[in-house]
Amino acid sequence: MVLYLHGHDYHFELQNVCRLFLPQERLTVAQSADQPTDGAALYARLSRDDTHTVLSCRLQLSDYDESREATVPNTHADYHNECELVLCELLYALLSDAFSTEQEWGIVTGVRPVKLLRRLIAEDGEEAALSRFRERLHISERKLSLCRTTLQAENQILALSRPESFSLYVSVPFCPSRCDYCSFVSQTVTRAVKLIPTYVDRLCEEIAYTGKLAHELGLRLETVYFGGGTPTTLTTEQLWQLTAAVESAFDLSRVREYTVEAGRPDTVTKEKLDVLKKAGVSRISINPQTLSDDVLAAIGRHHTVEQFYTAFDLARQCGHTNINTDLIAGLPSDTYESFCRTIDGILELSPESVTVHTLSMKRAANLTLQKRADYRFGDEAVRMVRYTAERLPSAAYQPYYLYRQSRTVGNQENVGWAKPGYEGLYNVYIMDETHTILGCGAGAVSKLKRAGTEYLERIFNYKFPYEYNDGLAEMLARKRAVRDFYERFPI
Repeated sequence: MVLYLHGHDYHFELQNVCRLFLPQERLTVAQSADQPTDGAALYARLSRDDTHTVLSCRLQLSDYDESREATVPNTHADYHNECELVLCELLYALLSDAFSTEQEWGIVTGVRPVKLLRRLIAEDGEEAALSRFRERLHISERKLSLCRTTLQAENQILALSRPESFSLYVSVPFCPSRCDYCSFVSQTVTRAVKLIPTYVDRLCEEIAYTGKLAHELGLRLETVYFGGGTPTTLTTEQLWQLTAAVESAFDLSRVREYTVEAGRPDTVTKEKLDVLKKAGVSRISINPQTLSDDVLAAIGRHHTVEQFYTAFDLARQCGHTNINTDLIAGLPSDTYESFCRTIDGILELSPESVTVHTLSMKRAANLTLQKRADYRFGDEAVRMVRYTAERLPSAAYQPYYLYRQSRTVGNQENVGWAKPGYEGLYNVYIMDETHTILGCGAGAVSKLKRAGTEYLERIFNYKFPYEYNDGLAEMLARKRAVRDFYERFPI
């Protein structure tokens, strides 16, 4: 499809609205004063006279050819944002009509709808914010209710953060194998085994340097998160080396949460679980994604359901009392009935939290590259997500964080559900961008937050382990920007 623009350059959000209905469609943008006469196309026009701006959209799709129009006063207090919003509304109306369907999230395409709701409430009050969600952003009552409930849980967590607070992220970008839906910059062990010992040594050096900076600046560590990849891909000795480096470099006495992803059940052993327990890790994540062996095989995830049950039981035996499980709605070959059995099976284990993702068709994932047909329609995924929203609250789980990704099957969301008191704090802090996150390791991004504002600065580490291993000096040089930041914006 070609997106023709005239009189403006609001292409970014218009493209995002198109992808809500055409997630795999190739979209190109062109500036043109002439309306197209054939082929799939969208024509978005802005024409301004002395007092008003006329905004119009025309959509051509096979035998569909319709137009919509609206006006905006030139004196509007937020003129440019209003024009962009109106064009998105016009396009949304056309696409909804053409496909005879509406999106539950309306025209909201951003990652953080809960944060948007919080900002609108702060600016205009709750009633006006909710009205805007319903009437201008076209969000369904179902998703608005989810947003409001999540907002209440998030607000309690955000209140724990202080101006001097920060969180630590440690990246371990290695996995036993790469799942078909994954697009992370991670390496399989078979390809990267020679890199890992040096990587762990370099990572410990960066952790030590980062801890020194945090101590000198008087920062307070709130949460620690080991992610990846799969951190438990490392050997028992390497895990101990990393956790010991964190303990040596940082004051952990006031840490509220220490999470390590043990995401792949086939990497979990008693020895590794014991190391994590002794290191003070308070939360782990063991992720089956589904309780169907057939679905696991269909997504190239090289473990079995039985291995998940074994890993989960072993974690309990080792004393881990805060376990999260990740699931994915919309996986290939999965059905609504099979997904419901997965949810019910997980609840029988009574984990402290359950994170339900909706499959996202990332460009770099094998799933997308292979153009698998099972992802073109999202009705099943919508039903799956609705089941979680009904079933989990009935089992005493409540949503505590929420985010969205582009190209999700059925245009759904990712939600963290937790029993009271077991919410994943780091998840909320990173999603809300509440306070500084200091990242260590390949692919990590440090986000420096000026307290009391929305201002952020970012420091990017090298993405790939081989770059990281050879570039530690550069990484540490970049990290000096942390000190510079807090000198400019003292706590």
